[in-house]
Amino acid sequence: MATTETVKARTLLAECSAEFAGTFILILFGVGVVAQVVAGGIGDHDSISWAWGIGVTMGVYVSARISGAHINPAVTIALAAFRGFAWRKVLPYIVAQFLGAFAAALVVRWNYDKVLQHFDPGLTIKSQGVFSTLPGNGSTELGVGMWGGFLDQIIGTAILMLVILAIVDLRNTAPMANLGPFMIGLLVVGIGMAWGTLAGYAINPARDFGPRLASFLTGYGGAFKDQFGDPYFWVPIVGPIIGALIGAFLYDLLVGRHLPVSDEDEEPGRVPDEETTA
Repeated sequence: MATTETVKARTLLAECSAEFAGTFILILFGVGVVAQVVAGGIGDHDSISWAWGIGVTMGVYVSARISGAHINPAVTIALAAFRGFAWRKVLPYIVAQFLGAFAAALVVRWNYDKVLQHFDPGLTIKSQGVFSTLPGNGSTELGVGMWGGFLDQIIGTAILMLVILAIVDLRNTAPMANLGPFMIGLLVVGIGMAWGTLAGYAINPARDFGPRLASFLTGYGGAFKDQFGDPYFWVPIVGPIIGALIGAFLYDLLVGRHLPVSDEDEEPGRVPDEETTA
């Protein structure tokens, strides 16, 4: 007997809720693994890269059906600029992403409190990198400062956005059978392994600022500065936004405009038979 599936109209609140949930999951894995490696002494850089990639994969699977799983303000802005994502949704999506990252970081901070206090009783720059990125990952010996981190964030996020568009473009060789989130997770693993030295590959303003604010409110008085005392919080916000716009532009310039036009093209992550209501 044939059955009729009830189709629910997506509301903006539902989409923002999904963005909150997806970003929340991402940060639970990502900040959690850094706390385990840095403060707990379990694991290494590869552990961090893989857990961040897994966090992205799971966050996308959690939220893709409802919101398209941006879980990154830079991605949201680039999709609005180059893929017709509604500008009226950009700010609500970004707020939801920041809140999801902030809430998840509070959970990690609460859970790892005793370990962090034991590792770094003064809650200083020594463990600040658990929550937010720093130039040279907090090292003063690599010669990387604010502007080196800024350039790195532009390049890293440009790579992220260019490849994401390639993965989700149905006109290209897009992954089948819902493997897109898995491939995007592998992309983040690769970026972490190849582009993690100069700025900790934040490549996501919500990923950095949400946990940075959470750490500031829970005892890290220097959270908005780097190891040199310079204001650094803006770098993982502005750099990724510029990088995502560049990455999207380059994809369209080098690849997208050469692909055949298809009537089946859809906004990345969207379900074609549903309408969004205000």
